[in-house]
Amino acid sequence: MVIPLMGIKICAQEPDYMDMRKTMVKYQLEGRDIYDVRVLNAMLQVPRHSFVSKDKRMYAYSDFPISIGHKQTISQPYMVAYMTQALRLGKKDKVLEIGTGSGYQAAVLGKLVDSVYTIEIVEPLGMQARKVLRQLDYTNIVVKIGDGYHGWKAYAPYDAIMVTAGAEEVPKPLLEQLKDGGRMVIPLGPHGGIRELVLLRKKKGKITSKNLMQVRFVPFTRN
Repeated sequence: MVIPLMGIKICAQEPDYMDMRKTMVKYQLEGRDIYDVRVLNAMLQVPRHSFVSKDKRMYAYSDFPISIGHKQTISQPYMVAYMTQALRLGKKDKVLEIGTGSGYQAAVLGKLVDSVYTIEIVEPLGMQARKVLRQLDYTNIVVKIGDGYHGWKAYAPYDAIMVTAGAEEVPKPLLEQLKDGGRMVIPLGPHGGIRELVLLRKKKGKITSKNLMQVRFVPFTRN
């Protein structure tokens, strides 16, 4: 961008986003309880600023959620890393994400696993996320516009499922699409209040749960 000033042209330089990411990883993630080296490396690689509007890029690596329009947000970096770490992902895993949003969480997952299938109910957000992910050359992420409550049966079962919107109860179709031995992380609780981030495990058809922390998330919406 060229800014005219008193007849002199001054070229405004882009911020050093790589340096900003390094600072984010060191202080917001490593400085807390994110210890998984693969997760830290993924957070270091993914350009978070590419998933927010240009006027918000200066805040892209700050420790808070950012509005992406349509009453939705891109989660704070720490929450993205924490939920990703909780799933204990392997390189060959197939992951289902409910709530694509900006596409940033899917991009982080895409650095860690074989394939990511992500669903977004708000069409403009899903289309934009798909566009950005293609521009960043992600070939292992597939974006679908639709109601995430029903999951994505065509590619089930999944090694892991991540729900990035707050639900009042666990959608039954998601439990059915979770592979035996699989993990799911989901924010549960009443809309408008504080929710509990819950880690679910499926073993021999039975579901066990563990409360991880209290969180606030935008509500799980349906058609």
